[in-house]
Amino acid sequence: MMEGGQPKILENKEGARTTPSMVAVGKTGERYVGMPAKRQAVTNPKNTLFSIKRLIGRRFDDPEVQRDIKLMPYEIVKRGEGVAVKMGDKEYTPQEIGAMILGKLKADAEDKLGEKITEAVITVPAYFDDSQRQATKDAGEIAGLKVLRIINEPTAAALAYGFDKKNGEQILVYDLGGGTFDVSVLDVSDGTVEVLSTHGDTHLGGDDFDKAIIDWIITEFKNAEGIDLSGDSLAMQRVKDAAERAKIELSTAQQTEINQPFITSGPEGPKHLVLTLTRAKLEELVMPLVEKTMEPVKKALEDAKLSAGDIEEIVMVGGMTRMPLVQRKVEEFFGKKPNASVNPD
Repeated sequence: MMEGGQPKILENKEGARTTPSMVAVGKTGERYVGMPAKRQAVTNPKNTLFSIKRLIGRRFDDPEVQRDIKLMPYEIVKRGEGVAVKMGDKEYTPQEIGAMILGKLKADAEDKLGEKITEAVITVPAYFDDSQRQATKDAGEIAGLKVLRIINEPTAAALAYGFDKKNGEQILVYDLGGGTFDVSVLDVSDGTVEVLSTHGDTHLGGDDFDKAIIDWIITEFKNAEGIDLSGDSLAMQRVKDAAERAKIELSTAQQTEINQPFITSGPEGPKHLVLTLTRAKLEELVMPLVEKTMEPVKKALEDAKLSAGDIEEIVMVGGMTRMPLVQRKVEEFFGKKPNASVNPD
């Protein structure tokens, strides 16, 4: 909504400004969307759908789809030339799952505003082809929205920063989300934003950073207590939540305590998980992932026929870009600080 001439993000039903793109069906058939789906993901992996954006508008024989069939805990099946996903005892198209997520956003916004929402502008990665864009539009329409426009995510980021007012500037958008990494080089001239190049990694994001912390927690606990938590789904849900919380806290603190009482029990009684994680240790764990993001950055610059010095502004998008190590690596590469004037979420 607009407040004092500035767009303001509405909080969802859970009181957060971001909503995980996750949908699940519980054991008794109830459907969860957003944070409630995320909270039960580890204990119900086969019926919890995420990263559906990787599948939308793609053919079943697409190499990306074939790769996800091997990686995803849920089942991906063929539907005509396209794909469907299994959740509970039913099959859904990615458009239908996308519509459930958009439907939750629509309902939460309507509750906050006290009025009906009928139209939307939806953003997509710059590399989306016509089929993926049309499928995204279909998801909006299934959710009861008239989709006015589909626009590129990096273009939306540039508009959020007000860069459409600039003239003759090259901007790089570094977008590190929960499951994917995208980098785009934009040219801003005469109020228009043109995407010069785009690169990325559809299997690199905040989830991988969480996994690095989870693996460390499991190893530390096993060394101390002789118990492997990885086979205990209830304990793993708590470990996953604790890892994500620690990662967020270490963006502002130098160290944090991971404290999960009664995480499991051994022959001599209950066991507690108590560990201290420092920012230095976290940076050591995730350094290979941060360095991995720089390859698509180099390729995007190469495709746009530009050097790092030609980029006037670096725009950081996605909660992961709050991590000091990410900001430091980007600054080292470009020789200038990224623009931090807008909330990266």
